[in-house]
Amino acid sequence: MLQRFLISILLISLHTGWAQVQKTYTLSGTVSEEKSNETLIGVTIAFPSLNTGVATNEYGFFSITLPEGEYEVVVSYLGYQDIRETIDLRSNVKRDFNLAEAVEVLDEVIVTDDAKPLNIRKPQMSVNTLAVQTIKQIPVVLGEADVIKSLILLPGVTNAGEASSGFNVRGGAADQNLILLDEATIFNSSHLFGFFSVFNPDAIKDVKLFKGGIPARYGGRVSSVLEIFQKEGNSKELKVNGGIGAVASRLLVEGPIIKDRTAFLAGARASYAHLFLPLFDVDNKAYFYDVNTKINHKINDNNSIFLSGYFGRDLFSINDSFVNTYGNAVGNFRWNHLFSDKLFSNLSLIYSDYFYGLELDFVGFEWDSGIQNFNLKYDLKNYVSDKIQVNYGIHNTYYVFNPGKIKPNSSDSGIVEEQLTKKYANENAIYLDIENKISDRLSMEYGLRVSQFNRLGQDEFYQYENNQPVVFDPFTLTYQEAIPMDTLNPGRSGTLKKFGKLEPRFSMSYNFNGQSSIKASYTKLAQYLHLLSNTSSPTPLDVWTPSGPFVDPQFLDQFAIGYFRNINEGDYSLEVEAYYKDIQNRIDYIDGANLIANNAIEQVILNGEARAYGLELLLRKNEGRLKGWLAYTLSRSEQRTPGREPTFDNGRSNMETGINLGEWYSTPFDKTHDLALYGSFDLNERWNFNANFVYQTGQPTNYPIGQFEFQGLVIPYYGLRNEERLPDYHRLDISATLKPRTGIKKKLKSEWVFSLYNVYNRLNAASINFRQNQDTGRNEAIRTSIFGIVPAITYNFTF
Repeated sequence: MLQRFLISILLISLHTGWAQVQKTYTLSGTVSEEKSNETLIGVTIAFPSLNTGVATNEYGFFSITLPEGEYEVVVSYLGYQDIRETIDLRSNVKRDFNLAEAVEVLDEVIVTDDAKPLNIRKPQMSVNTLAVQTIKQIPVVLGEADVIKSLILLPGVTNAGEASSGFNVRGGAADQNLILLDEATIFNSSHLFGFFSVFNPDAIKDVKLFKGGIPARYGGRVSSVLEIFQKEGNSKELKVNGGIGAVASRLLVEGPIIKDRTAFLAGARASYAHLFLPLFDVDNKAYFYDVNTKINHKINDNNSIFLSGYFGRDLFSINDSFVNTYGNAVGNFRWNHLFSDKLFSNLSLIYSDYFYGLELDFVGFEWDSGIQNFNLKYDLKNYVSDKIQVNYGIHNTYYVFNPGKIKPNSSDSGIVEEQLTKKYANENAIYLDIENKISDRLSMEYGLRVSQFNRLGQDEFYQYENNQPVVFDPFTLTYQEAIPMDTLNPGRSGTLKKFGKLEPRFSMSYNFNGQSSIKASYTKLAQYLHLLSNTSSPTPLDVWTPSGPFVDPQFLDQFAIGYFRNINEGDYSLEVEAYYKDIQNRIDYIDGANLIANNAIEQVILNGEARAYGLELLLRKNEGRLKGWLAYTLSRSEQRTPGREPTFDNGRSNMETGINLGEWYSTPFDKTHDLALYGSFDLNERWNFNANFVYQTGQPTNYPIGQFEFQGLVIPYYGLRNEERLPDYHRLDISATLKPRTGIKKKLKSEWVFSLYNVYNRLNAASINFRQNQDTGRNEAIRTSIFGIVPAITYNFTF
């Protein structure tokens, strides 16, 4: 059935448009950078006289079908000089464009036609993009350019605070974000527990964050999709660039293997601050390293292949008695094939692995855990006409979950080696997505993703009375772990549980005058994986687990509506969006839940629900010496876990209290107000200045509401979850970039970046703990802060 569906769609795509009455022809090709042959994503190819256009896809390819005639075409991309030329479309035309970087001083050009990007007319909404050059300019802690830290300056995006891992989108948890690097899943996006992200900015070509209106080709997470593509490598000449910073350095080399046909890229980063710790008689270690690689080869005009990879590791140790290592390893082989000037395909074979482990000498054991997946995906894009584009494909992912292997680190430790039960699953999906320009004013995008998740057999499986691994004690009003009735050994064959979901997507745009529009979208998503974490920010010790007999998948319904406007011919832009999210089966934990090395994780999990709603505003200044944006979000994020259906014991009903008495409570990532202001000013050709200011409502937390004494110990007790908040968070960061004078013929170009993080030394609270003062006997609150003011210097170079 699946094969027949795809074959039918393929035949329709190949034959669509043959029966059109008016003669039409197709202009297709790729757009790349002039100096490197690097393909460019999202370039606008506009036809002002027809008030239409198209943008390049993830591989720089475009195709548009127009009526026979002679047209002016404008090719434009931020940071590059526009190309304007006339195309005589009397037959199908294959035309590749090479864009040159914009120079500081250009002769005046009078532009009378509207050839601005198609952001107003396109139905896609709730999407933010960041240029790599912007990411490199944003001031961050310790002076290291950071993709994730830059995203937090956008509306609807927050994190759990300084030095915290992951990010939260529109009130969602960090595990609800699908993070893709060259289409491969990244399960942990941070180095050093959140000080840095795993993405080397020198190796990155494009960054795009989908917060809503997510196209049908994406699935598996219910909050957002962060799509990052690495550079392909310079196929014209050898280039080297890198940087030397206070705590880490990086180097990237790219160049041709066969000029204009085959190119490579290899980059590496490493931190070295731990090398100086012995000077201060400190035995602790904390460092990371990562490697980015890529090879691409153009076989002919219709076929290209790519092989890309990433490998990264972190190590943290305390006196060698506590050692924590974790990291990602991914690889992707891709084949781009052009069936015709209208039909583009991409076949990908992807491997992704996330490893995390502990070595505890004082306990006498090592613990290793991880998750692996193998993904085969085939995506096709058919450019039917200038009004219709059809995307469709098939994805299949096989998972292996290792919840942990415990082994002794010495023969006399008394620890017995034990492998916790591995879990296996398979997720597959087919999708169809149509972009349809109904008229000059109305555009729509609609699609359907059909997903299926099979929880496969495993070596051991517990059975419980009444099929409930968590039981409620009506006398203590607490939830407790159930004792298994029996242990089955189903083996690897067979399926424990199947899930399936129809995931429709819809978005539309109504264009008023070419400069403003309203947009609306509806998105349904399913997530079959869960990150088990009892902290507000993901840590390397968190464990991924699949949906199954006792853990239901998460389902999202998101509605969004927005107003978008280009001001002064695009010099400024305004985006205002309101959204509402409803999530079913959001997991919650019983009090005192043990998540580490738990072979029966279902005994501490309950299924609840979550909701989030808010208003986002983004005002950008896109042109001139001063650029930047103002982002503000007013939002609420809540969840609840009511009691399950009442059970009966000896004729008496046991009414469950649920978590937090079954009432809604703030999630750990609920931020009522989130304000970010970023600005970049070019003083002259040598000096550039950047600044950003961040203000956020304090993170929800719990404070003791009382205490009691037991056997001479004073023990605090707490009220309902997340009823209190940390103090509001705010800081100001600045940086200055100096480009030394160089001769025209000199190939070496360099710059110095001077930055100050947290300029006015705000001691933002990472946590507040309570203790009894030994002198006065009174309770007191102690604020823990991560950073005060942090200066940094970085030297960047390229040749």
